[in-house]
Amino acid sequence: MSLLFSPLTLRSVTLPNRVAVSPMCQYSSTDGLPDTWHLVHLGSRAVGGAGLVLVEATAIEAIGRISPDDTGIWSAAHVEAWRPITEFIKAQGSVPGIQLAHAGRKASSYSPFGGGRHGVPDSDGGWTPVGPTDVPFIPEYRTPQALSTAEVETLVETFAQAARNAVEAGFEVVEVHAAHGYLLHQFVSPLSNTRTDAYGGDFAGRVRFPLEVTRAVRAAVGEDVPVLVRVSATDWTDGGLTVDDSAEFARALKEAGADLIDVSTGGNAAYAKIETGPGYQVPFADAIRRKAEVATGAVGEITDPHQAERILEDGSADLVLLARELLRDPYWPLRAAAALGADVTPPIQYARAF
Repeated sequence: MSLLFSPLTLRSVTLPNRVAVSPMCQYSSTDGLPDTWHLVHLGSRAVGGAGLVLVEATAIEAIGRISPDDTGIWSAAHVEAWRPITEFIKAQGSVPGIQLAHAGRKASSYSPFGGGRHGVPDSDGGWTPVGPTDVPFIPEYRTPQALSTAEVETLVETFAQAARNAVEAGFEVVEVHAAHGYLLHQFVSPLSNTRTDAYGGDFAGRVRFPLEVTRAVRAAVGEDVPVLVRVSATDWTDGGLTVDDSAEFARALKEAGADLIDVSTGGNAAYAKIETGPGYQVPFADAIRRKAEVATGAVGEITDPHQAERILEDGSADLVLLARELLRDPYWPLRAAAALGADVTPPIQYARAF
């Protein structure tokens, strides 16, 4: 039996298989509202057989968007806009999940469609971002406003409210985004957090904010909804986070209520040298799984069904997340099932093709 096409149960939710759609920004929203593009894009991956469909980094407040074109989940209007998408995903037998995000000092950037420039001015729909300090990610980004202690505490509840909105919108899995140089990662990494209050200083201070967020999200969604946390296991540069740091962080996240750690890397050091290649981030998921004794998800240039199967066979991870490969082929899970000899039934409308 294929492990990739075996179910995975997290709390009260059972994924039909262990293929997950990794969150991928579409930069195609107005005022944070998803539209028919998101319905077709995400729905196609559910039709294609992915067990878990995680939607893109979705902002908990307007100034938490990476760009003015990102999705959000901060109001009743957003709840209503997401609901038909979650309903469609569930109707295909997949599980809808959402990644709750705040871009912090990397916010108010142009989307790649805008030429990949940074620092959207107010005149073009931008805003002043916030961060652990007033140091921008790189000079081309807008200078952030340093969050006060009280403002950090307020953001914990903002994350919790976004989680409640997500459940109301029909999402059955909630992921907290603490990776890729966005706000929570900015607090964890010594490269970006030089605060001297309770949310800075030593490791315990730097991880306090994301741990408070995780506990608040767990309380907000209740005991039945799985909570995932995406982390960057390393900053890929001297003086930054190491895999040992991230394993310690993962242990604390598990105690705070996280059910699975979605392991990525990088994003907080603009000029880090990253050694990429097929499955290049899998060893980090493996290390965190073993050191922290927590379920993990692996991501990063995973393209071949047998490669994905080996990740699970080796015990490196419990879930395999694909991104660009699922952009190239929304029906990769159905093809993978055939390649691995798994008994998977495609949608009746497509059965003749498989």
